[in-house]
Amino acid sequence: MGAGHAPASRAGALGCSDAAVIVFESPPRMTSIAELGERFAALRLCEAAALDAMRRSLERHGQLTPIVAFADGDRRETLDGFKRLRAARALGWPEVAVTIADVDGGIEAKVRLAELHHHRGLTELEQGWLVRSLYRDDKLSQSEIARRLDRHKSWVCRRLVLVEALDLAVQADVRLGLLAPRAAIALAALPRGNQVPASAVVIRRGLTVQQTERMVAELLEQPEGARATWIAERLESAPAALAPRPTRIPRSDADGVVTDIATLLRVAARLQARLLGTPLGALGTPATEIVLDGLGALAPVLTALARTVATVLGQEHAA
Repeated sequence: MGAGHAPASRAGALGCSDAAVIVFESPPRMTSIAELGERFAALRLCEAAALDAMRRSLERHGQLTPIVAFADGDRRETLDGFKRLRAARALGWPEVAVTIADVDGGIEAKVRLAELHHHRGLTELEQGWLVRSLYRDDKLSQSEIARRLDRHKSWVCRRLVLVEALDLAVQADVRLGLLAPRAAIALAALPRGNQVPASAVVIRRGLTVQQTERMVAELLEQPEGARATWIAERLESAPAALAPRPTRIPRSDADGVVTDIATLLRVAARLQARLLGTPLGALGTPATEIVLDGLGALAPVLTALARTVATVLGQEHAA
């Protein structure tokens, strides 16, 4: 499990050009996964497909790029490499290659997080989460945030308005991978009372971003009192073009049982990897509550299934 190429010791400048702060990073060294925190994970998206791809990459090639963290007492808080960390944890790795950024916690670390993604880019929603954290948690003014991030004040204002206008339940849909970030941005144009049911329409009908934008435009053209009915109608009827593909009909009872077993094995392995790879606290409060409710409903179902499987196997062994 190699660390790949070590990053340059001089990572770059933070803040605006007239008040640059030079940040140094240590050479990569192997660090226990247990030492790495994810306090800033709530500022990032970690989509399931990207996490699966990262896990496959680690299995095939090992770790090519070190995780970037900063010292926070006895722990190391992750700044960059959340997917690498979660994929390595899901694979059962005891340690990963880490390079330590010479920054203090809080504001400086968040600014460093933004600088690390200057070229690769954060989504607009991630930018909004970062700006909101600096504004609400660190009590910085919008002008000061703009200065530190080397952005115009209007950019900061737009990102802040975006996340403050977007219902937390819709943001939870994005964190859970149910809704594309750009689709959520389109929904932010709706009044808060319409956002959650409109998000349900997008998810249930599998709308693309462009289709979501058209739906939002059509919804805003409706009289305010008619919007709830308009959304409900679209929840009840999905167009044929967007209807799910029919599943293969089992040829026999045995074929059906084998198909269901294969599906459960595949889904169970994927769910287990995701639960082990992602601390629930990193999802944010609304998303965590949704996951916990789902797990609470799933647990008795799995227990009952386990009892049934044990009974069937016992009967077969006794025969």
